[in-house]
Amino acid sequence: MMKIIFAGTPDFAVPALKVLIASDHDVCAVYTQPDRPSGRGQKLKPGPVKELALSADIAVFQPETLKSQEEVQRLIEFDADLLVVVAYGMILSQEVLDIPRLGCINIHGSLLPRWRGAAPIHRALMAGDQETGVTIMEMVRKLDAGAMLHKEKCLIGKNETASQLHDRMAELGALALAKTLPLIEAGTVVAEQQDEALVTYAEKLVKTEAQLDWSCTAEALSRKVRGLNAWPVAQTKLKGKVLRVWQAEPLDSDSNLAPGEVLDAGSKTLDVATGEGVLRLLEVQVPGGKRMGAKAFLNAHDVEGCKLG
Repeated sequence: MMKIIFAGTPDFAVPALKVLIASDHDVCAVYTQPDRPSGRGQKLKPGPVKELALSADIAVFQPETLKSQEEVQRLIEFDADLLVVVAYGMILSQEVLDIPRLGCINIHGSLLPRWRGAAPIHRALMAGDQETGVTIMEMVRKLDAGAMLHKEKCLIGKNETASQLHDRMAELGALALAKTLPLIEAGTVVAEQQDEALVTYAEKLVKTEAQLDWSCTAEALSRKVRGLNAWPVAQTKLKGKVLRVWQAEPLDSDSNLAPGEVLDAGSKTLDVATGEGVLRLLEVQVPGGKRMGAKAFLNAHDVEGCKLG
């Protein structure tokens, strides 16, 4: 049995914490980000990891930083064997990384060394990767550069969105953790160094990426729509107003129209010409409205002869 500290904050970290709670190991503390304002009332709301930890009667700590000597000393006093980090949202100093007897490990949402960084799931989709997975790695000061201890692979579904893949990979990460812990405890885990020549970076998503460029290919636009679902959500302009695009698919057809022009909507499909091919918008949303299928949208909006942009 190992004495383990867990550090994580969002939904992605919950399955891994569940694995630890169900194991024979002692989860002596959970570290998570401070409660943040949420909703219309901007009331402080605990994160998913905190809620799970409290329900399991595990001590929860939410420091703004782990850099103070007071916080470092508290970590030392836990006398933990291992620190497990999953989407914690805080950079750990070398002083902190050196505290646990067996070190610190992290569950990362890609097959390292591909897609180091903040948005590996989204970038894999947007790049058109056919396969992805999770990597259990040792934590070092350099971003996602530690030795790899275990990988679990999965295929990316043809129409899978980032939000759907996120949920699958959260469970995959928990499975990988369950397989890795016994090896760490027994001292038989094999650490594989990353090949720096194969490194790619998954930059953090920003809202300005949401705008669709209709001069791109239908395939690339489809990948972008899936990669930006559920944040920040791909968007375009229709008659001067924002139209959010939640789901779309490329068609095996072409058009003589200019990029962004809507094809004949009489068939109740919302098809748009692109730089190469045609993109069919399947689910859209107007400001203040609900997400809706293309047919329902076309019943309420006349887009004949319109150009998106």
